[in-house]
Amino acid sequence: MELLYEDGELVVAVKPVGLDAEAAFPQALAEALGGRIYPVHRLDKAVSGVMVYARTPESAARLSRLIQSGQMEKEYVALVHGAPPETGAWEDLLFKDSRTGKTYVVQRLRKGVRPARLTYRLLRPGDLSLVRIRLETGRSHQIRVQFASRGYPLAGDRRYGAKDGYPSPMLFCCRLAFQHRGERRVFEKLPAWAE
Repeated sequence: MELLYEDGELVVAVKPVGLDAEAAFPQALAEALGGRIYPVHRLDKAVSGVMVYARTPESAARLSRLIQSGQMEKEYVALVHGAPPETGAWEDLLFKDSRTGKTYVVQRLRKGVRPARLTYRLLRPGDLSLVRIRLETGRSHQIRVQFASRGYPLAGDRRYGAKDGYPSPMLFCCRLAFQHRGERRVFEKLPAWAE
């Protein structure tokens, strides 16, 4: 377990692939650190990266307010098939089908449809390109769906069209930035495949 920061209010750690962000990983953190751990945001089970967890109900409420108001910055790195343009700002309407658990880009606003926005920049072009993504909204499978819908599925993401040998989506939350104890805190970590 890789801890990036810890105090009496919160803990920042790197969630590994395969652990649920809202149950299994908080339980592992609680066993390692003692006390209660409160999830405040999500990361797909098949995805890894930097996450923040609260250690008190008050801290959970404060972190949740930061997330809801857009004051917590989240950035990701991903390996995608193909080479998208050098930069992009994408806005789509997304619908999550509760029966299948899949998310789709749709063309019109209706019940259950939510806007999704991200910006990205191409770091390393190729057949498998490295991109850095900044989320402006946090929707279920947002990055995976927005890239796949444009013909750039994430490596390892068979759910959204990748046909390769990677065992899981090559997506990693590499940066969180937010206010904590009166100052701006930035937590960063890159996976080996993105260095």
